[in-house]
Amino acid sequence: MKIMVTGGAGFIGANFLNGLVPELREHQFINVDKLTYAANLGSLKAIDSLPNYALRRVDITDMDGVDAVFDEFDPDLVVHFAAESHVDRSILGPREFVRTNIEGTFNLLEACRKRWSGDDNRLFHHVSTDEVYGSLGDTGLFEETTAYDPSSPYSASKAASDHIVRAYHRTFGLPIKITNCSNNYGPMQFPEKLIPLMILNAVSRKPLPIYGQGLNVRDWLYVTDHCEAIWSVIQEGRVGRTYNIGGNNEMQNIEVVDTLCQIVAEETNTDVAELHALKEFVTDRPGHDLRYAIDASRIREECGWEPTETFDTGIRKTVQWYLSNQAWVRDVLSGEYRKWMDLNYGDRAG
Repeated sequence: MKIMVTGGAGFIGANFLNGLVPELREHQFINVDKLTYAANLGSLKAIDSLPNYALRRVDITDMDGVDAVFDEFDPDLVVHFAAESHVDRSILGPREFVRTNIEGTFNLLEACRKRWSGDDNRLFHHVSTDEVYGSLGDTGLFEETTAYDPSSPYSASKAASDHIVRAYHRTFGLPIKITNCSNNYGPMQFPEKLIPLMILNAVSRKPLPIYGQGLNVRDWLYVTDHCEAIWSVIQEGRVGRTYNIGGNNEMQNIEVVDTLCQIVAEETNTDVAELHALKEFVTDRPGHDLRYAIDASRIREECGWEPTETFDTGIRKTVQWYLSNQAWVRDVLSGEYRKWMDLNYGDRAG
């Protein structure tokens, strides 16, 4: 089988490829990635020379480029990770989110539709987010039937892409599956996201910026658990079906930061009070959803998947990975990243 992975040099895509490519040598893997600021080919060093892996630098908003890579490889399975994914960036500059997440997804679907007509042995797997559902109150869980109510340009663009994927299944009969996951964390995540940002700032004794009072709640999912869930849906899930993926780890952001301070202190022989003193509460972002929580009973019952990592085990592995991979960290911390952090947080600490 020929498996095309879009966004395979990004955080989740790289973990997916690193997990599958060495073990599934009977398949060919094609990584289609624009190689934006959040991509890192250093995350793929373990597989980039394997005979069943190929990389093509393609922007999925370029239809001609998408057609060319489809003509070259004729994939049987497309696993679509590629997306602009950071909420704060979508608030500052929504255009790229609309182009990549909506138009890019449309281009991939069109490429599949033109080549897969009547072939039920192909599959387009769309990777999405629980943010499409909006915000929960103090109780309740997101189910696959929860109405969409996105709050940010990012989540709205992902909601639109979900709808387009479903429309191609219903209108054209394109074989599709969709997964909506909770907040991912783990190795190789770009440090604009909460957990790697807090780890690296704590190690460097830089401020730990926390939105509002840190009371927003997220369900944290270790990235390899997410990748295994996607593979289980690809293998066992029903065509046309949506599956929510959660980690069963609801925590307030302030709890996450406090936990990271404790683990970094233990791993680096540092006084934890010194790290807690770095916490700074910054002005909350517009439309900040209060709480996300996932009902993952469908994927458990239909695909036999459950997470293997607790937050305690996963978060310590994550801290240890960043501490042990300083070369990767130095490569990621480019001038562009520093400018982004200055723009986003520089005038809001207080």
